[in-house]
Amino acid sequence: MFTSLALVAAASICAQSIETVKIASKPIEKKLRLPGEIFPYEKVDIAARVNGYVTRVLVDRGSMVRKGQLLVEMSAPEMAAQIAEAQARVKTEESRKAEAEARLSGVQASFDRLKIAAKTAGAVSGLEVVQAEKSVDAAKAAVSATEDSIVALRAAIQPLKDLEGYLKITAPFEAVVTERIAHRGALAGPTSGALLKLENNSRLRVVVAVPETEAGSIPRGARIGFTVPAHSGMTFEGVIARNPLSMDPKTRTMPVELDVFNAKGLLAPGMYPEIAWPVRKGPGLLVPATAVASNTERVFVIRVKEGKAEWVNVKKGATQGDHVEVSGAIAEGDVIVKRASDELRPGTKIQ
Repeated sequence: MFTSLALVAAASICAQSIETVKIASKPIEKKLRLPGEIFPYEKVDIAARVNGYVTRVLVDRGSMVRKGQLLVEMSAPEMAAQIAEAQARVKTEESRKAEAEARLSGVQASFDRLKIAAKTAGAVSGLEVVQAEKSVDAAKAAVSATEDSIVALRAAIQPLKDLEGYLKITAPFEAVVTERIAHRGALAGPTSGALLKLENNSRLRVVVAVPETEAGSIPRGARIGFTVPAHSGMTFEGVIARNPLSMDPKTRTMPVELDVFNAKGLLAPGMYPEIAWPVRKGPGLLVPATAVASNTERVFVIRVKEGKAEWVNVKKGATQGDHVEVSGAIAEGDVIVKRASDELRPGTKIQ
């Protein structure tokens, strides 16, 4: 009797220790590990726009610069001479204008006197009045011509001053100087190449080559995680910002750009990140990872059918959290043992 009671108690304990779950069908999400490359958000080679000699370089490699900050000063003596010559022409023309205005005042006064005198019959001939009026018109035309000439000469000075302004080279945006090429005394010009190289690294572009099969799953604005070998154990994030909508015919991939804010300066252009690219598949059968058992011959789950254990061979797929995708002769709603083991043999009764 005691033996029978012990068997019943053992069976009860065994039944209570076996936990079962139902197989669920859910959309499967997985992540592809894709290589990428980091580029600066903005990059520019600073070159001289006019010919001249470098007199000062105020920054060097590694200098952080603000937008509008003075970087390089140059000198061009011949340009200063051209401006001085043009200004001298303006002064000469202004003196001619003063002479023309003085002459206009004289002939205008003579004309006014003749008009008054002409009111007295026989005092002045009509021809003299007409000639005096023509002289006034000619003097006015001379004054107007000098004024136009002054305007033209002053307008010619402004482009020279604009060119002179190019002798002071400023930063086009907030950046770091990555390379200094020019030094004091060097002759520089539009064809002499870069003086400095600047990169905006506070914001970066991460370019990832997405395979053709996954190109349709690109969610603009989504946040994507990635890692870099330089900072092991750290995960960074970027936002999908630009999709070219064009495949590279050589690699059959689409170069998608992520925007990454690099306020701490931990990332640098040229690094090769590994991107965890999310891929969403159709519905799949998900079971707890502990529900999948294996031995040297098979990978299986233990299905409960008519109160008995049944081994069902499966293949493992994508992992999603603490669940794993499986496929085989199973279906949604099947009841399986949550913690499978090959110790639970087929045909074992399960309550």
